[in-house]
Amino acid sequence: MATTAPQGTLRQRSVAGSKKNKDGASSDVELDKLVKAANQRPKAVSENDHRIAFFIITILAFITRFWGISHPNEVVFDEVHFGKFASYYLEKTYFFDVHPPFGKLLFAFVGWLVGFDGHFHFENIGDSYIANKVPYVAFRSLPALLGALTVSVVYLIMWESGYSLPACILAAGLVLLDNAHIGQTRLILLDATLVFAMACSLLCYIKFYKLRHEPFSRKWWKWLILTGFALSCDISTKYVGLFAFITIGSAVVIELWDLLDIKRPGGALTLAQFGKHFAARAFGLIFLPFLFYLFWFQVHFTILTRSGPGDDFMTPEFQETLSDNIMLSNAITIDYYDTISIKHKETKAYLHSHPERYPLRYDDGRVSSQGQQVTGYPFNDTNNYWQILPAGADDKQLNRHIKNHDLIRLRHVVTDTILLSHDVASPYFPTNQEFTTVSLADAYGDRAADTLFEVRIEHGKPNQEWKTISGHFKLIHNPSKVAMWTHTKPLPEWAFKQQEINGNKQIAPSSNVWLVEDISSLPANHPRRAKVAKKVKTLPFLRKWFELQRSMFWHNNQLTASHPYASLPYSWPFLLRGVSFWTQNDTRQQIYFLGNPIGWWIASSVLAIYAGIILADQFSLRRGMDALDHRSRSRLYNSTGFFFLAWATHYFPFYVMGRQLFLHHYLPAHLASALVTGALVEFIFSQDAVEHEVAHQAAKAGKKSQTPKHHLTARERFAGQSLFGSWVATGVILTLVAAGWYFFLPLTYGYPGLTVEQVIRRKWLGYDLHFAK
Repeated sequence: MATTAPQGTLRQRSVAGSKKNKDGASSDVELDKLVKAANQRPKAVSENDHRIAFFIITILAFITRFWGISHPNEVVFDEVHFGKFASYYLEKTYFFDVHPPFGKLLFAFVGWLVGFDGHFHFENIGDSYIANKVPYVAFRSLPALLGALTVSVVYLIMWESGYSLPACILAAGLVLLDNAHIGQTRLILLDATLVFAMACSLLCYIKFYKLRHEPFSRKWWKWLILTGFALSCDISTKYVGLFAFITIGSAVVIELWDLLDIKRPGGALTLAQFGKHFAARAFGLIFLPFLFYLFWFQVHFTILTRSGPGDDFMTPEFQETLSDNIMLSNAITIDYYDTISIKHKETKAYLHSHPERYPLRYDDGRVSSQGQQVTGYPFNDTNNYWQILPAGADDKQLNRHIKNHDLIRLRHVVTDTILLSHDVASPYFPTNQEFTTVSLADAYGDRAADTLFEVRIEHGKPNQEWKTISGHFKLIHNPSKVAMWTHTKPLPEWAFKQQEINGNKQIAPSSNVWLVEDISSLPANHPRRAKVAKKVKTLPFLRKWFELQRSMFWHNNQLTASHPYASLPYSWPFLLRGVSFWTQNDTRQQIYFLGNPIGWWIASSVLAIYAGIILADQFSLRRGMDALDHRSRSRLYNSTGFFFLAWATHYFPFYVMGRQLFLHHYLPAHLASALVTGALVEFIFSQDAVEHEVAHQAAKAGKKSQTPKHHLTARERFAGQSLFGSWVATGVILTLVAAGWYFFLPLTYGYPGLTVEQVIRRKWLGYDLHFAK
């Protein structure tokens, strides 16, 4: 410890006492004296001091988040997405997004409150809010409000955990003066809601845990349910909110494990009592959050009743629940002998063929059939036209509808050949079958079976008619039961870098789904093209929810393309790069998303120090050296350890993600690192009052203690102890952090503009800042 109590450590006094009297009489007298002295010490910090500091911190949080919030008065970065989604809600127009609806619904609610009708769709970065009469300040005020309250919640977390005043101020100050938290909470983005909900979940769980000696009381239930609600809001904003469930869940598992201990200090629980504890936590932290999560989707579906840009992501059955759906109104029943163009649902490539043939050998040495190439082509072309023929060669009946599970042949119109798949490996996938075409003579001769395909309509019913656009289907090769499939990796030059078409043995994946875009052989004025008004249908909520969930997860996993400002998790704690949000050459102004380097480096260093202290303590215990008193070790492992767990669970999972990642993904983990920093600075520069360790030793010796059994406040923990070291450390750290905040302030608030020399001075780690010409 940096400071020591003047009366020496407890362990030294206990040993000395035992030497004086073998029967322990002198030791008992010493314990009694120290325990009685607890209430005679001067109070370290009053609760009023905490309230005053909390009030000042909150005021400063509102100032830093709302200052100049109207600048810039144009669309910035991802406001193009989340502002647009709010407009779609207000217009009741169906859209698709990979994130759950809660955060976007809050923006829509703000728009509704201020009378915005959704006429502006935030199409491009730089579009003027003033010219388009958008209440953008009201929209931005929501994340600014939540961002300011997040600082307050950080302070409350430390206060409720029993930390000293300087520790609370330090943890809250690291978030208060962080440029990344400020920048992300001044724009129409979801992260303010996410981080606020995450912080609230930690606070509510701490309040719940402090009531562990009053199980099933009204307050106990209240904070348990509020913890679950905060967790639900977290995951209902972004799916990375799942990490908060892991944090709280891990703490709950440890707590339940302690309750199961038959030697627990509070007395053993029966299995029935333990089951009650388990059921209560499962109800409050799993079942209720899931219900809240479903509720936001119900609101989402209830509002979005009109057809919109999200239609293409959903099945035809889902789209039939939306009014004004263009796809359904343009759907035409497909007949035999129609000439059609077939389009892959996910990659948008057309089924295509041309006279060129597969090479004799591929690059890996495998041999092909040298048949005619069948590929995926992204543009409309006559080589995309295929005529549908019946399975029977003598079947010449016209005007007959094709139905679900019918067997058909596809004739490539331009080359007059028939589509075929056979047991020859495809160019890129040795396990998948090659698709090619053969002459009509072969198709109706020796190769007849290999040219038969089954039309399997997605979610189709028996005898359901196959239709254009709405009739999503899988084309199943009848003999081998493989599904026609394509992917985005282009073939070599011999196939003009078009997409590979092959037979996928895994039929279930949605990537096997195709649709008929149009019937090219049907004249524009044909009666079959006549549009008939269709009634909007309904689907059960859970079916719609399951479908949307599948689509959200799939598209979220597809966000793997490179991005100029994407970054890897290893770079986040060290703040190696940021993200350019907005630039304006005329005024030399820019918004560059970047944390406060000094604050981030200090917090990251403290995380390493904490890990080192834990390892050193464990090594010491292994060697029989007990360097810490009971209460210090308990707080180091339990309270500070909980904060460290929150950091780890919000950081390390990103290493196994394959999607695009950005610096803002680290914000929840950074908040947790600020909590660890406040807690560890107190651990290093302060020491608990000695009588609490005396009470622990007395309890171990079987004596009754007069010290309180409730959760100790900082006022009780540091009674009579000097906090000078903590105040000095807090003052030095926050002074440095404030300097870093001020230095990078023009990049966070977007003004004033910077000269080239000023920009260069801020490229500390080669940050890719914009140089105005």
